[in-house]
Amino acid sequence: MGTRRGFLKTEKPPQGPLPGAPGENDIELPANGTMPRRPLGRTGVETSAIGLGGYHLGLASSDTEAMRIVHFAQDQGVTFFDNCWDYNDGKSEERLGRALAEGGRRAKAFVMTKLDGRTKAAAAQQLEQSLKRLKTDVIDLVQIHEVIRMNDAERVFAAGGVIETLVEAQKAGKLRFTGFTGHKSPAIHLHMLEVAKKNGYHFDTVQLPINVLDAHYESFEKNVVPVLQREGIAVLGMKPMGSGLILESGAVRADECLRYSLSAPTSVVITGCDTMGVLKQALQVAYTFKPLSPQERQALLARTTKAAAGGLFEQFKTTDRFDGTTQNPKWLETAQL
Repeated sequence: MGTRRGFLKTEKPPQGPLPGAPGENDIELPANGTMPRRPLGRTGVETSAIGLGGYHLGLASSDTEAMRIVHFAQDQGVTFFDNCWDYNDGKSEERLGRALAEGGRRAKAFVMTKLDGRTKAAAAQQLEQSLKRLKTDVIDLVQIHEVIRMNDAERVFAAGGVIETLVEAQKAGKLRFTGFTGHKSPAIHLHMLEVAKKNGYHFDTVQLPINVLDAHYESFEKNVVPVLQREGIAVLGMKPMGSGLILESGAVRADECLRYSLSAPTSVVITGCDTMGVLKQALQVAYTFKPLSPQERQALLARTTKAAAGGLFEQFKTTDRFDGTTQNPKWLETAQL
């Protein structure tokens, strides 16, 4: 398994649950389990501490199974639903849209999606497609996806850039809040925040990797989270298990990964659940959650030091494997999947 950036450029992220993942009947949830809720930065909104990842929703075995996962998650207190314009060629948004269209479920959900377009025109077209697929007139949170290049910030805020689409759509009532995402380098996130400030713009949320290996290597938690806290920007933690790669290190269990990310100053920890068993695993951790003590955190970090070296199991930082807009550069310029 290589770590040189670009080495795995043509290889897709892991698809489906890992061997040994829990089955639907392996986990019995408590009858009175309560999902913790947390403030979403300074938005005035509270959301579930666990968010359902959109990419993995598109990997569920069928449309029916994806709908069952969404409904079960919502019935168990999950309110935050992640998605993206490009996930699984639009299938992820379509599945979420259909699932939430039933029985007034949309009104109880906080729906987020992401746009790849860097130009005003491309982003506007992508947004209209997302609204249609998600079967909604307003998306709660729209984020600029994959800020993974140092010049992305300049493109976003250039004349005719995507930020103009977000501002206009917000005024038109098509979206409530805005943010950006990225998984490559803390320096790129910090540059984006700096350019936004220079342009007098305040993001409501920022999505970034928060996991037990991140603390050791190119750490978003150490370098970016304090800035977000200072600015009142909601921290959306992602890749708590690195799409399963962190589990492959053998240094840490799934429940430990989730508990670590929930113990960080996150508003939401977004986790991919492509089966009911994996979803129940996340729900069980949330229901029984207690923050890591300083001693527990120190022991967990000590145990994962070797696995974290060089970003070997955080390939979203060290390879192009997870970079959808690198492998599909047209997504930055057009609304064609």
